[in-house]
Amino acid sequence: MDYLIAILGGYLLGSIPFGILLTRLAGLGDLRQVGSGNIGATNVLRTGRKDVALATLILDAAKAATALTLAGHYLGSPSNPNLDVGFCAGASALLGHCFPIWLKFCGGKGVATFFGTLLIGMWPVGVLVGGLWLATAYTFRYSSLSALVSSAAAPLIAVVFHISPIGVGATLFMSLIVWIRHRENIARLIKGEEPHIGKH
Repeated sequence: MDYLIAILGGYLLGSIPFGILLTRLAGLGDLRQVGSGNIGATNVLRTGRKDVALATLILDAAKAATALTLAGHYLGSPSNPNLDVGFCAGASALLGHCFPIWLKFCGGKGVATFFGTLLIGMWPVGVLVGGLWLATAYTFRYSSLSALVSSAAAPLIAVVFHISPIGVGATLFMSLIVWIRHRENIARLIKGEEPHIGKH
């Protein structure tokens, strides 16, 4: 029952579309009509409002971190959090972000939410995966490629740090979702049509 509560609660928390809510509050219209139509921070940046994009990035990461923390503490105990339950909640938050019921299951790509789960649930893994994202972005100048490389490496890094089997499984699940949500980017990368970081 604890796992079911964590999964449902994480999904609902993750499905809050902060990108859409913040852009509307800022008077920027419907984010789904801007750029790629994605609800994440990268597309918010295309509105020209870096502050709103940053807020979206932080909140998208925070909703996974919050789901993991709440599930771990309240379905475990404050002194001995149940991290396995927390990992399930964080992974479910990413699922909710990418496939929110409120938006006909058409959401974001999950990168910020992915890092939110890693940094709170297994911070050494999160730091290394984040460093790999930065190194790939600096070298190749593709945001999508950075997400693909770092998310693919995350489960392997989790194994190296002896994260629990459920934690590794949750990380692998999240990596697969990130790859599924980047399938159009993968096609553009293969064709050489993916825009570099900084290009419109």
